[in-house]
Amino acid sequence: MSASNGKSRGAPTPPTTPVVFVVDDDVSVRESLESLIRWGGWKPETFSSALDFLSRPRGETPSCLVLDVELPDLNGLDLQERIAADRTEMPIIFITGHGDIPMSVRAMKAGAAEFLTKPFERDVLLNAIRRAIERSRVALVQAAELKMLQERFASLTPREREVLVWVVSGLLNKQVGAELGMTEATVKAHRGQVIRKMKADSLADLVRIAARLDLPLPSRSSGLPARPQP
Repeated sequence: MSASNGKSRGAPTPPTTPVVFVVDDDVSVRESLESLIRWGGWKPETFSSALDFLSRPRGETPSCLVLDVELPDLNGLDLQERIAADRTEMPIIFITGHGDIPMSVRAMKAGAAEFLTKPFERDVLLNAIRRAIERSRVALVQAAELKMLQERFASLTPREREVLVWVVSGLLNKQVGAELGMTEATVKAHRGQVIRKMKADSLADLVRIAARLDLPLPSRSSGLPARPQP
C-alpha cells in the first residue's frame, strides 16, 4: 500500500499463509520486520498506527500482532485492551525501545505472548512469532469446533434440548421421562435423535459437548451435578 496509510505491498501470498501484523510508527522498523517476516515464511501486513490497524477487517487465518508500545494516536497497551475481547485468536508480541517492568507486567497480565525490548535478536522474534502463530492456529480450530457444535445444538427441537440437558446431568431414560412427563420409549427416541444430530459417539461424548457449549443444566434435590463433567 502507499506510504500514506502505512500498509505494505508484496508478492501475492496464498490465503492460508499465516499473517503477521506489524504496528510501528517507525518506517525503518516496519520495513526491517516486513523482510524478516517474509523470510520466516509468513505474510506481513504493516501499519503505521493503531487506528490504521483497527480499520483492517478481521480474518480467519492464523495470525499474530507485533506491536510497538509507543504509537502516535492510540498506544500499544490501549490497543491491546481494545481488541482483547474480540481478537483472542491473535496473540500479541510487544516490542519497545523504552520498556519498564510495570509496562511489561501490564502487557503480560492482559495476555501478551511476549514483551521484547529493542534491540533484540532476530531469532528471538522469529521464535516468538512461531509460538504465537501456533497458538492462533489452535484457537481458530477450537473456535470453529465450538461454532459447529452451536449450529448442531440450534438444529435440535425444544423437546430434544430438554432431553439433552437432563440426560447429560446423569439421569436414566426412565428418570428423564418422569421429569418431563413422557414415556421412557419417547425419551429413548429423543435421545437417539439428539445423539445423531449432535454427531456424538457416545453418552460420554455428549457430556463433553454439553460442557463445551456451557449449557445451563438442571439440578435435582438428589444431588445430581448441575453441570456435566467432561
